Amino acid sequence: MTQAHLKLTVAAAALGVMGAAPAFADRAAVLETYADIAEASYADSLASARTLKEAVDALVAGPSAETLAEARSAWIAARVPYQQTEVFRFGNAIVDDWEGKVNAWPLDEGLIDYVDSSYGGATDENAYAALNVVASPTFTLSGEEIDASEITPELLEGTLHEADAVESNVATGYHAIEFLLWGQDLNGTEHGAGERPWSDYATGEDCTNGNCDRRAEYLTAATDLLISDLEWMTAQWEDGGEARTTVTGEEAAGITAILTGMGSLSYGEQAGERMKLGLMLNDPEEEHDCFSDNTHNSHFYDVMGIRNVYEGEYVRTDGSVVSGSSLRSLLAEEDEALADDLAAAIDTSLAEVAQIKAAAEAGFSYDQMLERGNEGGEALITAAVDGLVAQTRVIERAVTTLGADDVTVEGSDSLDNPNAVFQ
Repeated sequence: MTQAHLKLTVAAAALGVMGAAPAFADRAAVLETYADIAEASYADSLASARTLKEAVDALVAGPSAETLAEARSAWIAARVPYQQTEVFRFGNAIVDDWEGKVNAWPLDEGLIDYVDSSYGGATDENAYAALNVVASPTFTLSGEEIDASEITPELLEGTLHEADAVESNVATGYHAIEFLLWGQDLNGTEHGAGERPWSDYATGEDCTNGNCDRRAEYLTAATDLLISDLEWMTAQWEDGGEARTTVTGEEAAGITAILTGMGSLSYGEQAGERMKLGLMLNDPEEEHDCFSDNTHNSHFYDVMGIRNVYEGEYVRTDGSVVSGSSLRSLLAEEDEALADDLAAAIDTSLAEVAQIKAAAEAGFSYDQMLERGNEGGEALITAAVDGLVAQTRVIERAVTTLGADDVTVEGSDSLDNPNAVFQ
């Protein structure tokens, strides 16, 4: 068996199905499938967030090593369907405008809670980088005194999130919850995730690091807000929802949305900002899931989301399948060889991120892969970046073939102008 064949086999095993191109389809049917997959993906994300909420409630009600571990496991499980939705982001303004509330990163975690002394304090770029809302029942923000005696979803969303228009003031979403469950990862490029003790949620004399009741309030509020945000987005893809109506309402614009999402996630976002940049800087802070060391899964399921949309098939968390007319079948009507080329390119990218996932699960964490001079890690990440870039080039050929002239693929300095990264 060749190495390339082995990699594709690993990806196929992770997916559970390789799939063949379905029968040819018209554009309207392709757009309906796309919307159906979006609706199912967000519905699964919502259901898993509700499961996370149950685990968070159990942690708050009965803090222990076991309930903290269960909440962490629920968070990791919640990332599986959500990461598969990211392909809907770039081509759909309604998603892109909303996404920053639920998945913004990196974040200045000192805004939220205590941090190690090595973290530092306020900076010229962010005066609130070490605000520590958990420890601050009142504080001054932009000259206004804020009453934070009760930590609520409204406080997080309406006051704290992106405070002072600073993007790194991330107060809501998956990564705020991740930080509250794991704490900082202080291992650098060594193996190991954050090690927040369960006693950070304990009561009375068992409480560590102070303000355990307020920390629990913050975690609960952030989880409640995540659920409400996902409820809203799921509704946008249901029958009559704005996202579905927009993408299915005009065929040319809908096909543009699909290709924009696939190309921009492949290139500027994942290959560039999430992978190449961290490798260039050798910086574990550039990991997408940096507190939990779950980045290998995030990368894998991002590519899976691209594949779902292209093949017109999504495997739900309960094992059922949503499928229908696909972009692949539409492209095959114009150029069957190109349709097969794009399928192969996506499968190759999936195989490369599957290798990263397998290595991390075997104990070679993504942090370690980013270490300067770590040839094995660099090779794994570079192969995935190269696969994503090659995949994007085939997507660009598909754009031309399908006449989607309005597609703009987002770039990244790490890929397009590497010298700018160090300026």
